[in-house]
Amino acid sequence: MRDNTLIGPWVRRFLLEHLVTERNLARNTQLSYRDTLVLLLPFLSKAQGRPVDRLTIDDLSPARVRSFLQSLEKERGCSGATRNLRLATIHSLAKFIGTHSPEHVAWCSTIRAVPFKKTAKSTLTYLDKPEMDALLQTPDLHTALGMRDYALLLFLYNTGARADEAAHLAVGDITWGTCPAVRLVGKGNKTRWCPIWTRTADVLKPLVAGHASEDFVFLNRVNQPLTRFGIYALVHRAAVHASQALPSLAAKTISPHSLRHTCGVHMLRSGVDINTIRSWLGHVSLDTTHIYAEVDLEMKAKALALCDLPDEAKTAPWHTVPGLIDFLKTL
Repeated sequence: MRDNTLIGPWVRRFLLEHLVTERNLARNTQLSYRDTLVLLLPFLSKAQGRPVDRLTIDDLSPARVRSFLQSLEKERGCSGATRNLRLATIHSLAKFIGTHSPEHVAWCSTIRAVPFKKTAKSTLTYLDKPEMDALLQTPDLHTALGMRDYALLLFLYNTGARADEAAHLAVGDITWGTCPAVRLVGKGNKTRWCPIWTRTADVLKPLVAGHASEDFVFLNRVNQPLTRFGIYALVHRAAVHASQALPSLAAKTISPHSLRHTCGVHMLRSGVDINTIRSWLGHVSLDTTHIYAEVDLEMKAKALALCDLPDEAKTAPWHTVPGLIDFLKTL
């Protein structure tokens, strides 16, 4: 008879049955959940003094969860946001166990009562038009790698694609013709189509020439697909280079997601309606897209100018107006 108190089988079911079969979460989300458990289980094993495969559900107590979260911050230097991300995984595991094992409902409630830490909301980073232009001028267009870098930076700015979406872009995902477009597969395997500029299509064509439709578009030096980490490194190098010509870039932490935000803000400034931007960037909720309207100082300044108070008109006191007193006396 299977021991229902061991946590190992529940972890296996949680990862394979819940995340993959029931929820069909994106691969990166699955890896994030897995990474949390890779850290949590050895921590519990060391604290309880028994092998990982002999750990029980009760070994994962609220006190142990708090100790684990504290170790993430103090020993691993994780931020509050990362701490909350790890706790969300533990909450989700507890909910899964409580749902399928009624005798652990009370335990589930105690684990899910461990609170998230309040963290400061991070500032959304985007580039102004001169900064984006400076970034696009950094690649050396006389080299193959420079052309690839330029194509990738332009693609990220044009489409607002996430790093993972760009990394998995295949040749067959691009349609050419009079209105070129790309198919992007985002979070939750949601698919969206984004039109691309003629200039973007022109710089992508040399990259995909002679490649099969299933081949990836953006490759590294040894013709292997660029990973999202490689894309982060590429954008960072370009930002460091561009900051030499434009010092304002040095004050910003620039990543591929910054170019995604830049795409959204620039579209908003150009008069594109918020629903179109939501669809373009693949946001599930319109609340996410509204962030761009909240952070754009240029649009706020224009709005302020529109509702600015008019110059104060100087008028003479009523009692000095000729004939007014005589008029009032006649009433």
